[in-house]
Parts: sequence; structure tokens; C-alpha cells
Amino acid sequence: MQLGAQVIFTLPSSRIKTLAGLQGHVLGVNAEKNIDYLLDVSVLTENGIKSGGVKFPTQPIPFPVMGQALQSGKIAAATMPEPFASLAEQQLGAVTLADLNQGATQNFPIEGYVVTKTWAASHPNTLKRFLAALEQGQEIADTNRAAVEQAFEAIKGPQNGQVPPGIAAVMALDTYPIGVDRARMQRVADVMYQFGLLPSRFVVSQMLLSRSFFDFSAYSTSSP
Repeated sequence: MQLGAQVIFTLPSSRIKTLAGLQGHVLGVNAEKNIDYLLDVSVLTENGIKSGGVKFPTQPIPFPVMGQALQSGKIAAATMPEPFASLAEQQLGAVTLADLNQGATQNFPIEGYVVTKTWAASHPNTLKRFLAALEQGQEIADTNRAAVEQAFEAIKGPQNGQVPPGIAAVMALDTYPIGVDRARMQRVADVMYQFGLLPSRFVVSQMLLSRSFFDFSAYSTSSP
């Protein structure tokens, strides 16, 4: 996660100007106890606010309609990732209440890819080629902003993240590093345990691939 990638927003007319002002109000997330909920309660707690004092929706609010829920007053603030964050800023004038890339969730891993150990052992070459392709895509994303913008604009349907050119040009981009940072991954499990999403502490090293899987020297783009 990078700055601007996951943000709590309010509207300019809102009386809520600080995180403390959220107490007693509904903070919108797109699903119950998911990654956005976890980021929210972690940042609230680090700022001295008991998460139990802030309400969360009883029903999911999909990101494409999150701005509408904020505008209608159904929720007092909204947690949104890109590109929905930049859409809300430009279309509704939404303002940042807090960037969730801070404290225990700074540079927090947001998503990844998993396979079963059985499948990984049975298909090592397929897995390495998949990872090699991801590495190539990440290199393009890191060095060619225009290609990233064109990719977002080409997605079919706003509900899938398609954005107009004016939004693609200003939205914050996450990074997708190849390989697994054990310390960062452990932070995810630790924060999940801290806020009750895991019943006991989980050691992530038992589910990570060995470093040998990230040697792509034999898997160049010219390989058959």
C-alpha cells in the first residue's frame, strides 16, 4: 500500500474534521471485517480512538456506490481505494480525513496470490512462469505510467474499476513487489489477531514459498 491508495473521506460540508469525530457515526466499508475494516480499526486505535465507538455498515456497500452512500448521508465517512477515491474527489469534492498508510499499516500488504502446497509442488514450472510474468508487468507499471493509465481506461465497466482519462492521470498507484517480505506479511497476521479476525496468533512463514521460486533467470520472454 502507498500514500493515497486507501483513504477515509468525508464531504466538505461534514462536521467531522478529525478521526475522533467519527465516534458514534457510521464509517463505510465495502464488506464486513475485510482489509479496509482492518486498516480502519488499526488507524483509529493508533490515534487513541476505540474502534467500538465507531459504527460500520451492517450490509456491504460496493465501491461504485460508496460515494452515493456518503452523499446521501447513509454513512458519515467512506473508506475507498483507488480509482474510487479519485473519482469521489473529482465528482463529489470528497476530502481526506485520514490516509490509512500510516503507523502499523504503513506499506501494508493489501493483496496477493495463493495456491495450495500440493499444486505448487506439482506445477513448479507453471508457477515460476506466472511469477515471471508478474515481474514483467510490475516493471512496466513502475516505469511506464502511461501504460498503467491506458490499462485502467480499457477495463470494461466502472464496476470493475474502469476510469476516465482525467482520473487515470491523477490516481495514486500501488506497488506489486515480486517475492514475499516475511516481516510485512507477519504484520498482517498480527494485526488480524489484534482485532479479532484470527482466533490465535498465526506464523506466516509456514505458508510462504522458498526464495528459489523467485529466480526467473530461466524464464525470459523468449522462452518457449
